[in-house]
Amino acid sequence: MTPITRRRLLASAGIGAAGIGLGATGYLVGQDAAEANGEGTGSVPFYGEHQAGIDTPAQDRLHFAAFDLLTEDPGELREMMREWSKAAAEMTAGEMIGDVNDEELAPPDDTGETVGLLPSSLTVTFGFGPSLFEKRGLGLAARRPAALKPLPPLPGDELNGLESGGDICVQACSDDPQVAFHAVRNLARIGRGTVAMRWSQLGFGRTSSTSRSQDTPRNLMGMKDGTANIRAEDTEAMRRFVWLGSGDGPAWIVGGSYMVTRRIRMLLEVWDRASLEDQEQTIGRHKYSGAPLGASEEFDPLDLDAEKNGQPTIPANAHVRLASAQVNGERILRRGYSFTDGVDESLGELEAGLFFICFQRDPAKQFIPIQQRLGSMDALNEYIKHVGSAVFAIPPGAKSGGYVGEGLLG
Repeated sequence: MTPITRRRLLASAGIGAAGIGLGATGYLVGQDAAEANGEGTGSVPFYGEHQAGIDTPAQDRLHFAAFDLLTEDPGELREMMREWSKAAAEMTAGEMIGDVNDEELAPPDDTGETVGLLPSSLTVTFGFGPSLFEKRGLGLAARRPAALKPLPPLPGDELNGLESGGDICVQACSDDPQVAFHAVRNLARIGRGTVAMRWSQLGFGRTSSTSRSQDTPRNLMGMKDGTANIRAEDTEAMRRFVWLGSGDGPAWIVGGSYMVTRRIRMLLEVWDRASLEDQEQTIGRHKYSGAPLGASEEFDPLDLDAEKNGQPTIPANAHVRLASAQVNGERILRRGYSFTDGVDESLGELEAGLFFICFQRDPAKQFIPIQQRLGSMDALNEYIKHVGSAVFAIPPGAKSGGYVGEGLLG
């Protein structure tokens, strides 16, 4: 069957932007304008050596979801991952899921809210949590990588169990929020009865650059974030710090990575009352240029030995000093997003912050020691709370016609 693209379906039905219905007109006009300008048309291949959504240039929107497995039948899990991979390949290509038919008495295969929208660089990334390997009926315990362990308690943790953990994760990133939402919604629908959503997070405004083609973004504190991040073009750094090699675990994980997520609440009302000097001393960078304190350009190197009036120019408890690879020799690939979830009713303050995502070869050697140091000494702790946490093994990419996790479940 010839794949049905979302835009071709709309055209073949003879429906224009003005005829799709109240509320959709503006969206489609915007998409038509984007297409004319060459924007939003990007399609990221689902199949490949590595899963997309790791070294892919970070898109602007996120929908992340963690699921609990409801079955211990390995056949059901295998079939779901096969169906999920097929659906993800269709969605990232800008196609409708499954068959498009006129059977009025049956639910359509695709929920339809992206009809008329462009692929918008959608990527879908799957991962497996430590708890998946503890389900005896699956028989996966012996295939669990040694590095895949629940994160230990970390300094400053105020974790909510309802926003942490999970057997399986889905990370959907796109330049259109409706496209990202559509991906998670349809995967949850396909998986109904096999998995149940445990928690999810919407994100906007990427907080890191993962390509040299991207400018450094700003987080909700107004600071440039991720200046020193690994870029996809840094192939040696990706090999050293992100991608798993033949000596890093069982064969099914080679070519993959490990993901850590942290939901970090920002106390923005407190931050907004701090002076500009205090904000810059807390981070260790000038707020508007992004340059390290004592320097003038964003990408000037951190001079951790520099002093001013007998004191370190970059304070000993500044965030950039404690997070720097100069201190610990390890790096991680950051790929987080800002979020806002309304109002904290108990405080009458914005429920907003950073949904932190990072990828690495070994959380115990990379994320955990970095966070232990930050959680113990970082001046930024006055303005943030870590309220959610999870870790997942990210399998390598799938071959065309195969599925993610096939090396583990096949």
